[in-house]
Amino acid sequence: MKYICINCETEYSEFRYTCTCNGMLDIQQDFSAVDTDALKHLFHQRLSDRRSIYASGVWRYKELIFPDVEEEMVVSKYEGNTGLYSTETVERYVGARSVWLKAQSENPSGSFKDNGMTVAVTHGKSMGYSRFTCTSTGNTSSSLAMYAAIAQTKSYVFVPNKNISLNKVLQTLAYGANIFSFEGTYDNGIKFLEEHSESLGLYICNSINPFRIEGQKSIVYELAQDLNWELPDWIVVPGGALSNVSALGKGLSDLFALGFIDKLPRVAVIQAEGASPFYKMIAAQKQVLEPEPNPYTLASALNIGDPPSWRKAMRTLGETNGVAMSVTDEEILNAKAVVDASGIGCEPASAATVAGVKKLIQAKIIDKDETVACILTGHILKDTDALRMYHIEKDHPYSNKIILSSLSLDSIVEKVR
Repeated sequence: MKYICINCETEYSEFRYTCTCNGMLDIQQDFSAVDTDALKHLFHQRLSDRRSIYASGVWRYKELIFPDVEEEMVVSKYEGNTGLYSTETVERYVGARSVWLKAQSENPSGSFKDNGMTVAVTHGKSMGYSRFTCTSTGNTSSSLAMYAAIAQTKSYVFVPNKNISLNKVLQTLAYGANIFSFEGTYDNGIKFLEEHSESLGLYICNSINPFRIEGQKSIVYELAQDLNWELPDWIVVPGGALSNVSALGKGLSDLFALGFIDKLPRVAVIQAEGASPFYKMIAAQKQVLEPEPNPYTLASALNIGDPPSWRKAMRTLGETNGVAMSVTDEEILNAKAVVDASGIGCEPASAATVAGVKKLIQAKIIDKDETVACILTGHILKDTDALRMYHIEKDHPYSNKIILSSLSLDSIVEKVR
């Protein structure tokens, strides 16, 4: 296993978070001895395994993610194995013939972060760490706190003091994390950890950790296996820190190189308009990202102005002939209401994918007859403030109004009729 800088291509043999040039690192694994047919059979067999680490939708693919770790070191809560749904409600809304929704919201802590966190905490544990840390707008922190608790270790979480979801912070608190609220943004928190984690004896579990990306590759592995190794024309992901699209690209590259799939789907990254530095860079055909100093979106998981994985994300778009798009908060919340009403549900950041597909079809970038998979990243209850605001406090196109006035039970009978 090697660690390669995506900026200057410096190679390291020992684990580290970033290169001396401050570039992010890729893990490069040797798959030369991999027997693709044998692995396909093995992955299929493990679908019926419910007692070992291979019951996990991440560790099922151990040979492609972290082959050298000993089984007893693995910290798992049987993450992955999330549902793949097709619903006419969403297809009608976006105007497409075939849309799949991969509900990473069904992970044990309620978000896609579990796919990467199980691997990061496992790696940290294998190195002897007992103190784990992250900075987070919510989902990363709750996932880390859960895995640290399972491993009987401590977690230290740094949370911006505004524009976050209280639900996620409370979930993190309930799992036993030490939480520090700080003035500033997610980006300030990342810089703090890069400067101080070593002296504090903390293992960083943010997406600057390349093992997070290795774990998140499993999302596209599972999607491919769900669809009998034939991926759709497009895969659409929300873009905050951009770790998800980075992992998606790395996973697709693995599958294609190993012969699991015979073509690469196109990838679309969707950002919220108020926090869209990556989209602006791609739209302007620039090669360097200009951070947004004051990002703001109601989709709190996307509230990141200086995404650390932007170079990896740009590489993914280059390799897949991909695109980037931004959507407004109103478009996100309308799409969320449709996903919720379909019986699947998601947090606002997840709904950016569905909003993005609708916009890309209207722009004739995605054809209505092409097949699409949207990655839904977080659970419907991750942000109940958004639910209250949309359905109760204001009038919105897809709101489902609740009858709040006090009524007698007899009068309710008449209203139901």
